[in-house]
Amino acid sequence: MRRVDALGVAGVEVGFPYSDSIADGPVIQTSFTRALERNLKVDEVFRTIAEVRRTVTMPLVAMVSFSIVTRIGVDRFFERASAAGFDGLIMADLSLEEAPRVAEQAAARHLRLIMLTAPTSSAERRERIARIATGFIYYMSVAGTTGERDRLPDDLIDNVRQLREIGRKPVVVGFGISRPEHVRSVCSVADGVIVGSAIVRRMLDVVDAGGDECAVADAVEACVRDLLTGLP
Repeated sequence: MRRVDALGVAGVEVGFPYSDSIADGPVIQTSFTRALERNLKVDEVFRTIAEVRRTVTMPLVAMVSFSIVTRIGVDRFFERASAAGFDGLIMADLSLEEAPRVAEQAAARHLRLIMLTAPTSSAERRERIARIATGFIYYMSVAGTTGERDRLPDDLIDNVRQLREIGRKPVVVGFGISRPEHVRSVCSVADGVIVGSAIVRRMLDVVDAGGDECAVADAVEACVRDLLTGLP
């Protein structure tokens, strides 16, 4: 996180490992499985963020299952997330019906609630999501799970334009972004891109090859630098 903060990225999404996530593809799920096998706890994530927050200025967003949040308690989790230094939350399994109340609880702790919408979402659903979102709208470029892809859907640009008109809020695109040319194409119309699997895969590759923490950081920095070359 310190390395990419120095590169000037707009923020970092921090995943809370979960055994039954609904939107993560095989790469991120593998990383979650390995973390859980090593008995990683929510407390440790919060402690790490609190430590890093002292020297990192970019926004930090928690990607966490709403099941974890409800088990701990919504208000308690949000209080701890805010105290640790998180700025926002993404909860892929948060229902649209529960979202307005949860958005209010998050706002009470000075946390933004980032809402996801898919290519298959109806116009009415997209409008509701856009109204509730208090950070940005996370547009999933494809329906399904995260993961690197060779090419992005043909309807992505038009869908992002429509979302920006509906919500009048920033629209950031995730799912499948893995190359500088993807970044260039998407950022011609969207406010940003989210890259997860491409970065996590490089981390796993370094670990599998016996690399240490410094080697992992080197790989992440190199990957992000490469992606940034695609910015218009």
